[in-house]
Amino acid sequence: MQTYWAWTSYLYMLADIFGMGYALYRFAVPFLIRKKGAFCIGAAYSAVVALLHLIPGSIYNFALYSAGVLASLAVMCLVDRRNYCQKVFLATTFFSLRWMSAYMTMSVMDCIYETVVSRAYLIQRPALQLLAYIGTEILDLTMRFLILGVSIKCIVKAYAYKREYMSLKEMLMLLAPPVTGMLEYEIMRYYQIALENGAGSGIPDGGTLGSSVPRIYSVLAFFHYGISIGAIVIMTVIYQNVKARQEEKLQRELLDVQIQSIRRHIGQVEDLYQNIRGIRHDMTNHMLTLERLYASGKTKEALSYGIDLKKALTDLTGEEKSGNPVTDVILREWRIEAEKRNICFHTDFHYPAGSGINAFDVSVILNNALQNAIENTMSGTTDKVPSISILSYCRNNAFIIEISNSFTGELQWDDQSGLPITSREKADNSGFGKSPEYEKSHGYGIANIQRVARKYFGDIDIILKEGQFCLCVLLMADNCFTA
Repeated sequence: MQTYWAWTSYLYMLADIFGMGYALYRFAVPFLIRKKGAFCIGAAYSAVVALLHLIPGSIYNFALYSAGVLASLAVMCLVDRRNYCQKVFLATTFFSLRWMSAYMTMSVMDCIYETVVSRAYLIQRPALQLLAYIGTEILDLTMRFLILGVSIKCIVKAYAYKREYMSLKEMLMLLAPPVTGMLEYEIMRYYQIALENGAGSGIPDGGTLGSSVPRIYSVLAFFHYGISIGAIVIMTVIYQNVKARQEEKLQRELLDVQIQSIRRHIGQVEDLYQNIRGIRHDMTNHMLTLERLYASGKTKEALSYGIDLKKALTDLTGEEKSGNPVTDVILREWRIEAEKRNICFHTDFHYPAGSGINAFDVSVILNNALQNAIENTMSGTTDKVPSISILSYCRNNAFIIEISNSFTGELQWDDQSGLPITSREKADNSGFGKSPEYEKSHGYGIANIQRVARKYFGDIDIILKEGQFCLCVLLMADNCFTA
């Protein structure tokens, strides 16, 4: 029977170690961009803890499991070399949840063990006592992983901005509840040992085992650890709500910038038409000059005059003839910007007049898409000339815009949004992430485009092949035709 009891305890320990390793893996993986090798996080924890258990001599449990968590943290940083502060938060939070869920369960199981397994009837029947002990161990593991799993699920669900850079100040704020919980665990564990050793002389009923004090202690400990776990979850929810408000504020600021950009475009359109009216006013004089040159037989001078007049008109109005003055100005501005960066710019965009699609919404698509295209087009690094092209066409009632640009990098995708992770979310090679305001304010372009597309019951698609990044935007129109 002693062998059976020893094997039961050994299997219980293995189930706890490897179950906790799997729970740690499930907790960490939603926060990782590079998930290849993520299973090694839980494996490292389980392997280190299991190996330390095999070392002869007694190792303090807190130090033993701390070594396992530190090993998993190191692997986590190697798997995904970015946002280290967030990884420290994950490891510390899991460590705290592991202990508090274990002692919440232990508070209940001690009462069950004393009531059931330690009964005189079972003590006189070792086989039945062993079966009862196995049942309590299974119940212990079930309750432990249930509490831990629910806690992890709540935190993962509440933590909406998983790919967001976490600063040192944010990490310290979020670590307050789990660190406090671990310190409280050590304090309460100390008093529990004191009670078990009969040292609680200042406690009612003498604090001896078998009195009502241990049971009261177990009930209080259960609720205490439950409240501590709740504090960790609530702090995460509050933190994410603050982040959400910051994101909303930032998006409003970006929208204001876009509105100002559109107002600038409209002002430029007004200036353009004012200049066109001025040329129209002078057109009679230009025509009379041409007629006099031809009448006097000065053909070469007339041709030269006509070429200069055409060039003046082109410089004034631009090459873009999209069918809408607002989109003309936008395309013209981005063409100039592309030429400054030695990027070949080709456009075959035509505004769908009479389609019910607002020019403001189209301008949001063009501005965001062309900004992303120019910023991400590889220039001067390959033999191929960097280029950007814009194409629009109709298919029945669908108006489709395709913006393509040269691209030789690799895309990382956000599992939640299904969109590429942009420069706002990327980290530098050191892993600490970029936190300047520019990084935080950039990266909403594709999300804004998708928002506009869905307003017109459409969506976006991203294709990456043969050195080209292609963004396809579909908008459903009332009557789709282009000039």
